[in-house]
Amino acid sequence: MTLGRALGASITPSPVLNSNIGHSDSLWSSFIPVTVEDIKAALEKMRPSSCPLDVVPSSLLLKVWDVVGPHITKLFIISLSTGSVPSYFKQAALSPILKKPNLDPSEPGNYRQISKHSFLAKILEKSVAGQLTTFLDLNNVLDKFQSGFRKMHSTETALLKVSNDVLMAADSGQYTVLVSLNLSSAFDTVDHKILLHRLHNDLGFSGTVLKWFSSYLNNRTFSVCVNKSRSEVASLLHGVPQGSVLGPILLLLYNCPLGEIIKSFTNVSYHLYVDDIQLYCSFKDIEFNKLADLLDCSERIKASNCLQLNSSKTGTLLIAPEQKVLLIKQHLSSLSSSVQTSLRNLGVLFDQFMSLSCHSKHLVKNCFYHLRNISKLRAFTSKSDLEMIIHAFISSRLDYCNSIFTCCNKSNVSRLQPTEGPYDQI
Repeated sequence: MTLGRALGASITPSPVLNSNIGHSDSLWSSFIPVTVEDIKAALEKMRPSSCPLDVVPSSLLLKVWDVVGPHITKLFIISLSTGSVPSYFKQAALSPILKKPNLDPSEPGNYRQISKHSFLAKILEKSVAGQLTTFLDLNNVLDKFQSGFRKMHSTETALLKVSNDVLMAADSGQYTVLVSLNLSSAFDTVDHKILLHRLHNDLGFSGTVLKWFSSYLNNRTFSVCVNKSRSEVASLLHGVPQGSVLGPILLLLYNCPLGEIIKSFTNVSYHLYVDDIQLYCSFKDIEFNKLADLLDCSERIKASNCLQLNSSKTGTLLIAPEQKVLLIKQHLSSLSSSVQTSLRNLGVLFDQFMSLSCHSKHLVKNCFYHLRNISKLRAFTSKSDLEMIIHAFISSRLDYCNSIFTCCNKSNVSRLQPTEGPYDQI
């Protein structure tokens, strides 16, 4: 058996869903077994990682694979064939990381809880994730406007789609209202019963496959690790682990009904990126009634899916001439209080003219800030190391979603284009 087959290059049989939601036929009931060679090949491709829960380092595991490999593979085969996940694989070590360096470290809400799992648990999840992804692709399950954690999808493709739609609407004489919603603690608020219900009734999971996912979700535990100290072990009753292999995919499946809800509003377009939701409505002067759909849609999302919206991150942008802004706001009801002159959208600042002028200024300011700090290293850092640091802190920012600058005016683009080498800038 090849690695591609073991990790999900094909699933036999490969039934096809008639629709994403509301299908209850049994379509996937058993996993494809894995072999020693499959697991070793997958292990060699994975990036070595460390976790307080690891019995041996991942580098050492590779060196002794010929000895321990058959035993680990047997454990994986038993897990996949019986639908039971070992309790050791369901333990997590949470590492609190500040979302931004300038946030107050004494405020718990300013931390992102990253779950670290044993290296062996990741290998098992990788095997399941491959087969799960193939099943989802064959059956066209995931929303076509969901760009998170999917091959050939990214924040850049999401922003390109939205910005292109908005610009095309503007070219046809339409105004656009763009609403950015963010789910609060999306990974942590997933209800296991609802998720399993959707896996079974909507996607057709059954047999050992459904049993395995039930075992994976239930009886999970975690402890918090700060420096070299660990807290007592506690049960994880809700949510999917954010730092796991399967967690992000399961979150996408849990959120599948969001797309169905939005599609029921004919005048609302949308794009999703994991827990970020972009709703937008384009209309002409005589079509202000279309905004009612946008308002109703945002209210429906707030009351759906057992997920909570982060009201502090809700923002509304009006892409329209200045003289029309006040008139449009009068039709926005509750959304009028969230109207902004520029809106941060997946790391890019959109403005009401879609000129990216605000984004360019912000980007230039950040780059020069880091260049000034990097210049202090010049006296005791080699040229090659200095260039590497510049590319890490400067080029990465300039390259992020740079395709959206295609329609940007030349003055903004020229500000981002260095006239000298990166080393000469400092």
